[in-house]
Amino acid sequence: MPHRRSLPLFFVAACSLALPALAQSANSYDPRTTFAPLTLPDPVNAYRSSNGAPGPAYWQNEADYELHAQLDTSAKVLHTHEIITYTNNSPDGLPSLWIQLDQNIYRKDSRSREMYGSGRPRRRNAAPEDGPQPATDGYVLDSVAIETQGKAEKVDYVVSDTRLQVRLPEALRGHGGQIRIRIDYHYQIPGPWGGRTSWGTTTGSVDDKPGDLPKGDIYDMAQWFPRMCVYDDLRGWDTLPYIGSEFYLEYGNIDYFVTVPANMIVAGSGELVNPKDVLTPTEIQRFEEAKKSDKTVVIRGASEVTSPASRPKQSGDLTWHFRMEHTRDVAWSASPVFVWDAARINLPDGKTSLAMSFYPPESVGPNSKGEDAWAHSTEYVKDTVEHFSKQWYPYPWPAAINVAGFSTGMEYPGIVFDGIPDSGAFLFWVTAHEIGHDWFPMIVGSNERRHAFMDEGFNTFIDIDESATFAGGKYGPKRDSEYSAGGEPPDMILKVLDNPDAPTLMSRADGYPGNLGHPVSYFKGAYGMVLLREQILGPERFDWAFRKYIRDWAFKHPSPSDFFREIESEGGEDLSYFWRGWYLNNWKFDLAVDSIADNKVTISNRGQLVLPATFEVKFTDGTSEREKLPVETWLSKGTLVWAPDNGKKIASVLVDPDHVLPDDDRSNNEKKAE
Repeated sequence: MPHRRSLPLFFVAACSLALPALAQSANSYDPRTTFAPLTLPDPVNAYRSSNGAPGPAYWQNEADYELHAQLDTSAKVLHTHEIITYTNNSPDGLPSLWIQLDQNIYRKDSRSREMYGSGRPRRRNAAPEDGPQPATDGYVLDSVAIETQGKAEKVDYVVSDTRLQVRLPEALRGHGGQIRIRIDYHYQIPGPWGGRTSWGTTTGSVDDKPGDLPKGDIYDMAQWFPRMCVYDDLRGWDTLPYIGSEFYLEYGNIDYFVTVPANMIVAGSGELVNPKDVLTPTEIQRFEEAKKSDKTVVIRGASEVTSPASRPKQSGDLTWHFRMEHTRDVAWSASPVFVWDAARINLPDGKTSLAMSFYPPESVGPNSKGEDAWAHSTEYVKDTVEHFSKQWYPYPWPAAINVAGFSTGMEYPGIVFDGIPDSGAFLFWVTAHEIGHDWFPMIVGSNERRHAFMDEGFNTFIDIDESATFAGGKYGPKRDSEYSAGGEPPDMILKVLDNPDAPTLMSRADGYPGNLGHPVSYFKGAYGMVLLREQILGPERFDWAFRKYIRDWAFKHPSPSDFFREIESEGGEDLSYFWRGWYLNNWKFDLAVDSIADNKVTISNRGQLVLPATFEVKFTDGTSEREKLPVETWLSKGTLVWAPDNGKKIASVLVDPDHVLPDDDRSNNEKKAE
């Protein structure tokens, strides 16, 4: 989109929000509102270009981490020594540094707890809704220091909810200034009620029926270390507190060491650096075999879980060393009862990665209904990564891991957590969705705390094709809680568009009411992409533009404005009408056949949203033809009068004959001649 002179924010808001509401309330289409000039929220400058790509002066800070963690399984406490190497590539000197303390969400005095009435936002399989949630002390900071000439010196700091401000004795210079922060801390690990990070004990049973399978604890360790807040060109320090809605993180390299009891298997983001120290010779042999196999290879089977021979030593601790490069985060999971299998992932240009799954014996399956369970997880991971790598952007990391535990339905770079009892179509869908988050927002690092549609909506969109194509469509089409549950998208989306309480896609992520978060950010976000690809631009133009957006913003921080500009510039259309109607507002689309008179058809636009549309005309001689209406049809008017060139007599007219548009009132889409 061309660079336009910025208007005051209050004026832009009034133009884009207040006027459309008046037009809708009058139930009359106003082209002056739909096609009014649109000023996007973030202006074009040297950092962000008019074509949506990073600008010539784009900069981004970097955060590298070295972590040494000790898991105390008796006290359920994690102790960690952390070293952050922070590089300030901005042009600004930084007198202080802001760091995220996500574990503080579990404190009794957290903003989240107060916001949700002594509770927290809950994820699948979390604690019951009734009653107050348990609490912890969050991060207990044993020491916070900075390195000065190789020596650690204590530094002044302030803890504010889930943020830590480190106040520096002198400002960290811009254009490459670097500092090392040392933090020693510990925290109580939440139980299953923790949601995104937790520990719990498996039942040893299938389908909640009594069983005698091995039982043991699973620790899903996420948000387990203080991470740098993002300092960017849009807001400076972005310090939104963690109250439930995802993350915004800097990229860097993470080297981490996890010390756990010797009987445990650890699944971690990135590459296992020291397999010889933590695996048996048999497991190492199988591990290497899996790297070359398109079929799933069992590294530790269900029958081996209780065998002492499946661990290199029988007492004490072992330290697992992982490394992940060019990532914004890492997570890990540990358990003495993990079954472990893996298979090679084939990537573009002959590169490979490794699909892996870790799950307790009770998850092996099939379950009592005969549904496929976790023995097929690695197959799902492999297919999803290969599909998205070919279609959109190559997977960049050495492994993609699915873990069955208590922090269900949650994603981190290179590793996702799903449910112990998951099986059948649901296990496929949730695996594809969570692994898909490796592209949005793990590769394309959007700000999830502000713009949920840029991770949930985009990811749900790419999931649609994975569901349609896996094993010849075995689990397709995608019609789950994330996308069009209960019916077809053009019909089900009306429940969102017709709901006066529904927030817009541009709403802050934490502001979505519980029952509207999925319908708006997931479903509406994904269906907007479907409309762009299938109805507005077409696959050839959309795919080219979206791939360039991913490529340009891989491991960077795009805003909605960057996405809008890139799709417009590379897609070759002014889409301001769609950004305003679908993203900034919840406008309705409604075309109606008003009349057929004197062999002329009158079609009116009764909604404020416009989309390219098709209508089909049937003639009295039994023939028919279709006419396409571009959005420009409604550029200056709300009514179209059309007559056939062939002189044939019209029998009937039907708008949207293929049922692909979210028409709000289909009762007026068809009319027969009198």
